[in-house]
Amino acid sequence: MYSILVVDDSPMIVDVFVAMLERGGYEPAACYSGPECLEKLKEMTPDLILLDIMMEPMDGWETLENIKSNPNTKNIPVMMLTAKQLTPEEAQEYGAYIEDYVMKPTTHRQLYDAIEYILKRRENITEDVEDAKNAGIEDQIVEEYERLSKSVDVSKRLFRILESTYNLNDDEVKIGENIAQAIKSMQMSIRLQEERLDQIKKSFK
Repeated sequence: MYSILVVDDSPMIVDVFVAMLERGGYEPAACYSGPECLEKLKEMTPDLILLDIMMEPMDGWETLENIKSNPNTKNIPVMMLTAKQLTPEEAQEYGAYIEDYVMKPTTHRQLYDAIEYILKRRENITEDVEDAKNAGIEDQIVEEYERLSKSVDVSKRLFRILESTYNLNDDEVKIGENIAQAIKSMQMSIRLQEERLDQIKKSFK
C-alpha cells in the first residue's frame, strides 16, 4: 500500500483528499501547513506528497523548495494540487522539482490516474536505470538519463496545461508578449531535452 502525505491549510480539503485516497486503497497522512509538512517528513518518508500551492504563511512553492533542498527528502515525488492557474514562469522554475500539477476540484478517477501515472513512471525509469548500470553505462550518463526522462515528461504535461489555460491553439486569443516569450522558451527547452534524451537512449543500445 502506497503512503501519501496530503498538505493543505484547509482542513475540509484535507479531509476530502484523505477520504478519496482511503477509498482508492492508499494510506494517507495529513498536514495543514508547510512547516508542519517539513516536520512530518522527519518521521516519515511517504511514497508521494500532494502539496497545495495557496497556503500561508509558507506557500506550496516555498515548501517544495525546502523539500527538494534537503538531502533526506529531495527524492520524494511531489504533486502540486491547486485551484490556481499555472503560469509559464512557475512551469519553468519548478518543473524540474515536481511530478505533476493537478487542478482542484478533481474527481476520484483523475486523482487516481495521476497518482498511478507518477508511480508507474518512477518504476519504469528505475528499471531502465538498473538495466543501464548492469550494461556498464557510465554513471554520469545514467544520471542524466534518469533526470531527463522525468523532466521531459513533466515539462510536456505542464506545457499541455499552459496550452489549455491560455488557449494557445486559438488564433483569436491574444496573450501578452511576456507570456508568449516564456512559453516559446519552454517549447525550445523541451525540444532540446528530448533531442538529448534520444541521443542517450541510442547510446544504451
